Amino acid sequence: MSVRKGLAGLTGAAFSALAQFVLVVVVTRAYPAAEAGAFFTATALALMAAGIAKLDAGTGLIYFIARAKTYGYRGISGYIRAGLVPCVVVAAGAAVVLYPRLGPLAGLLPVMVAADVLLASTRGFGAMRPTVLLEGVLVPACQLALVAGAALAGAAVWWLPLAWGVPYLPVLVLAAGGLRGRVPRTPYLPGTGRDLWRYTAPRSVAGAIQAVFQRVDIVIVAVLAGPAQAAVYTAATRFKVVGQLANQGLAQAVQPGLVRALADGERERAGELYQAATVWLVLLTWPVWLAYAGLAPWVLKVFGPSYDSAVPVALVLAGTMMVATACGMVDVVLTAAGHTGASLLNLLAAVGCTVLLDLALIPAHGALGAVAGWSGGVLVKNLLPLWQLHRRYGLHPFGRHTLAALRVRRWAAA
Repeated sequence: MSVRKGLAGLTGAAFSALAQFVLVVVVTRAYPAAEAGAFFTATALALMAAGIAKLDAGTGLIYFIARAKTYGYRGISGYIRAGLVPCVVVAAGAAVVLYPRLGPLAGLLPVMVAADVLLASTRGFGAMRPTVLLEGVLVPACQLALVAGAALAGAAVWWLPLAWGVPYLPVLVLAAGGLRGRVPRTPYLPGTGRDLWRYTAPRSVAGAIQAVFQRVDIVIVAVLAGPAQAAVYTAATRFKVVGQLANQGLAQAVQPGLVRALADGERERAGELYQAATVWLVLLTWPVWLAYAGLAPWVLKVFGPSYDSAVPVALVLAGTMMVATACGMVDVVLTAAGHTGASLLNLLAAVGCTVLLDLALIPAHGALGAVAGWSGGVLVKNLLPLWQLHRRYGLHPFGRHTLAALRVRRWAAA
């Protein structure tokens, strides 16, 4: 993992997190809590549907593209088609089903999914720039500009989801253009689709569960406690995107190298990448969680006077994310090692824990019950694969490569 790619991923993650935070502030300030909650619920539902529909084909494509470098990427164009077409078909079906709930935003679901799959393909070739510029900068910047413009113009709240979804259109076009010069035109190889989906199928289910895990809490809060509580919960937990995006930014840079190292049996190299990513993840995010925990009574007032009651939610969030980041990107390592089935079972356990705790706690405790359910799921999702990596490979998030990773020259040479 080079410094350049790692920092590029983190820069895009930081910008995206900031833009999303400001977007939440704009919406909560411009609209009543119930209307803001309706918008947050609609976007959460769209992201959840897109996350399911993409079938985690991006992970499978990264896996096969990274391994195909040794033979000139022959047949990779067939892999990309085999991954893209089923995802778009599923997304189109989801758009039809969800149109009564999402309106015009539902029509953009196939666009969101196709853009994600194509961007993942560029990362398989070792290119981080398209993901950073398009997913990390262009999408959140345009979403913020369009939603803020609609809010300032006094538009009805039902316009906001469409303004939020439109930026995925240029991303799809630019991502497709970014692949044209990288993918050699070779004949379709027999068995391509079978090979891709044999590897990806467990991850498809796991990706769907992951998408549900990331967003289902907002939807459950809206159903059980009303859209106003959903707005309070979304505002108080907005900072969790910092950890998610920082982890994603590092994972996008590290994942191809991990796949190659584990495929070649270079366990020492895989451990070095894992520990390097973990120590930087902790150093970059722990100050944010500590500051958020200490300043929550003041930070939450930014969203409006009715949001400062969510301080306990912020404290639970901060503590949970500190534990999660200390585990490192355990699921990425487990997947890179080929244990997609174990990853699926871990996610099932995490979602089951979250939903059970949500159903038990949200009716009585609202947003606080939701964050408690989410926290339980996050701990399960991180501690289970951490134990599995230790048992199977002796890999640890911290070790003798931790301090070495802080020396930038050595990291750059890795």
